[in-house]
Amino acid sequence: MAHEMRKQRPIAVDLFAGAGGLSLGFEQAGFDVKAAVEIDPVHAAVHKFNFPYCVVLPCSITELTGQEIREKTGIGNQNIEIIISGSPCQGYSFMGRRALDDPRNFLVKDFVRIVLELKPSYFVFENVKGLTIGKHKSFLHELIETFSNNNYQIRLPWKVLNAAYYGIPQKRERLFLMGARKGFVLPEHPAQFSQLLSATSSTPILPLTPSCWDALKDLPEAEEFEELLYSDCVETEKWSNPSNYGREMRCLNDRSWHFGYRRNWNPLLLTSSMRTNHSQMSRDRFHATEQGKKEPISHFFKLAENGISHTLRAGTDAAHGSHTSPRPIHYSSPRCITVREMARLHGFPDWFRFHITKWHGARQVGNSVPPPLARVIGAEIMKCLGVNPTTPENVLDLGNPKLLSMNIKQATNYWQLTIPNSN
Repeated sequence: MAHEMRKQRPIAVDLFAGAGGLSLGFEQAGFDVKAAVEIDPVHAAVHKFNFPYCVVLPCSITELTGQEIREKTGIGNQNIEIIISGSPCQGYSFMGRRALDDPRNFLVKDFVRIVLELKPSYFVFENVKGLTIGKHKSFLHELIETFSNNNYQIRLPWKVLNAAYYGIPQKRERLFLMGARKGFVLPEHPAQFSQLLSATSSTPILPLTPSCWDALKDLPEAEEFEELLYSDCVETEKWSNPSNYGREMRCLNDRSWHFGYRRNWNPLLLTSSMRTNHSQMSRDRFHATEQGKKEPISHFFKLAENGISHTLRAGTDAAHGSHTSPRPIHYSSPRCITVREMARLHGFPDWFRFHITKWHGARQVGNSVPPPLARVIGAEIMKCLGVNPTTPENVLDLGNPKLLSMNIKQATNYWQLTIPNSN
């Protein structure tokens, strides 16, 4: 369904926004993410820092109606072209005959409700690969059936996409369910544009996926800076010569911004790089571990210089005991990688900031959709809308750095939320 050229960028709404991996990828594809819903007040603050033009609603989608989203964000009666959603996995329950009606699956049910209330032209639902396996498949079929009965068509067969085939140095497999309102062209899944390094393919048909070395080699060594024991950033000239991937992450040319808004930032600032004070015993064990293997005592994975990272995980939130998911060991330094190095392996550009603590910062990376993968999905939907994406002229100032350092209590106060009763 082609549309005439228009000046306004298509509008996107992000329903489980986190720090903003999907938001950034769709912005880079040419969308304006006008609204982001995020229940965690700390993540909501970080999203506000990175996306100053977006209205963040710091609450659960269960508390919102489609109309409230329109009113609170200033979208009003404008058409919403797409809803994007990286819905958290609730360990889907299958007690009842209809899984969507089980109260423990309320988040997905509310996602469906808000899509049907806002009537976007398209939606993208990202979730864990496990939803496509075994008994979980019935839940997925039920979700598809519900949309099909409510004026939406789904791109079938659904697909599990691996970030490593879209230029990201990380094996990360996730389900992407894409839907279009009936009468709109269904988007295709994005074609793979890179392949993994293989001993057998001497002449790859596609460009090779960047390696961990490509992603990290130009970053200054965090352990050389005393300041990074108590701060997450330092200004330095110690940047090495980047790979092509590193140049993209550093936004060293115009193309690196794609169709997103440029940000005012200081490229000499090494951010999200607070150090971990490992014991000498741990360092010796890390040093002795072979690249691409797990360290036998901690079970931390050691990155392979010429390989890609395994899936970066988020760890658990405060409600589940605040366990930090182990960050991999650096391929050449006997230490765990920093949050910035995780962000590089995930495709976040260097201007993008995370919470200053390693726990929140690592969760924000591990929970997010890699922006380059989100961008190529967004580009497919742009094609279906018949819109030629445009590069915005505005250069945006990032938010107040205080947004990056709030603990849960401070962030709750900032958003003027009531603290839930812990009894």
